Amino acid sequence: MTFITKPKFHHPKLPTNRLGYTRRDYEGAVSTLCAGCGHDSISAAIIQACFELDLAPHRIAKLSGIGCSSKTPTYFLGASHGFNSVHGRMPSVLTGANLANRDLIYLGVSGDGDSASIGLGQFAHSIRRGVDMLYIVENNGVYGLTKGQFSATADKGSLSKRGAANHDEPIDLASMALLLGASFVARSFSGDKEQLVPLIQAAIRHKGAAFIDCISPCVAFNNHPGSTKSFDFVREHNEAVNRLDVMVDHAPIAAQYGPGELVEVTQHDGTVLRLRKLDADYDPRDRGAAISYLQQQAAKGEVVTGLLYVDPESADLHDALSTVATPLNSLDDAALVPGAKALDKVNASLR
Repeated sequence: MTFITKPKFHHPKLPTNRLGYTRRDYEGAVSTLCAGCGHDSISAAIIQACFELDLAPHRIAKLSGIGCSSKTPTYFLGASHGFNSVHGRMPSVLTGANLANRDLIYLGVSGDGDSASIGLGQFAHSIRRGVDMLYIVENNGVYGLTKGQFSATADKGSLSKRGAANHDEPIDLASMALLLGASFVARSFSGDKEQLVPLIQAAIRHKGAAFIDCISPCVAFNNHPGSTKSFDFVREHNEAVNRLDVMVDHAPIAAQYGPGELVEVTQHDGTVLRLRKLDADYDPRDRGAAISYLQQQAAKGEVVTGLLYVDPESADLHDALSTVATPLNSLDDAALVPGAKALDKVNASLR
C-alpha cells in the first residue's frame, strides 16, 4: 500500500495563517514510509515552512524522481501541483516547467540515489543554469527501496547493516552545488527541525538555484553504529555554522552584538536572514571559504550544517534568457504569432 487518504475533517479552532489556511491545508496523504523515517520529518518541516510563509498551496509545484525520498511529495502539499518523473530526471522536468510558468514556486525533492548516481548530470546542469527553485536532497546514504546498498554519498569506511564496508569515495552534493554556482547552499539534519524550517523558508524566498542537502537517516538499513548517516552519528558530529531565523516582510531589528556573533544577509526581495554565528570566522557570503571549510571539517569527521553560502545579488535562468514574465499558457495569439515581418527579421539575423 502506497497511499492512505487522510481524513478531511478540520477542527474549527485550528490556527490559520494570513491567507486563512490551517496547517492541515498543507498536508498530504498519510505516510507509508517506515515509522521513524527521517524523510517524514523533512515533510513536516516543509509543511510548517509553507504554512508560516503564508503561501497559497496552488502556487507551489512539487516535483520528484524515484526512491523513498521521491515518494514524499504525496505526504505534503496535497493541494499543490505535482509531477513524479522517472529516475534521476526531476531536474529537467522542473526546468521545463519553470521556463513555461515562472509564476509558480518550484520545489524539487530527490534522494542521494536519484541525484548522485543516475541523475548526477541532471542535478549538475539545473544548478549551473541557475533554475529558480528549491532543490532538496533527502540524503540517507543507501538505496532504501532495494534493500540498503550503499549510495554514491555513503562515506568511505562506513558499514552497511550487515557489516560490509564501503570502499568508494563519497560524492558531497553540497560541495558540488557550491562549485557549480548555486546561489544558496545549505545542509541540515532531518532531526533538527529548529534549523531546517528557517533554511527551507529562506531557500523558497531566494531567487535562483537554492540547494539543501538534508541528512535523513534510513531507519531500516542505515541507522546503526557503523553508519555515518545515523541519528546518533549526526547528532554527535554536527558542526552548525550558524543559528537561523527568517523575518518575513519586516524591517531588520537593530541590535549591538560582539564581533563575529551576528551577520545579516539581505536577500533580493528585501527580507533579512539573521545569522548568529558559532564560528566568528565563518562568512556565508564567501563561496571559496565555504568549500574549504566543508573539506576541512569533513577531514575531521564533522557534518557541517547550516547556511553554507548565499549570494544576495543572485539571478536566475529567466534573467539569463530574457524570457517574458507572462506564463506561456497565458500568451495570446499576437504574442505567439508575431507575423511574417518578425520572422524575416529573425531569419536575417541568422544569415
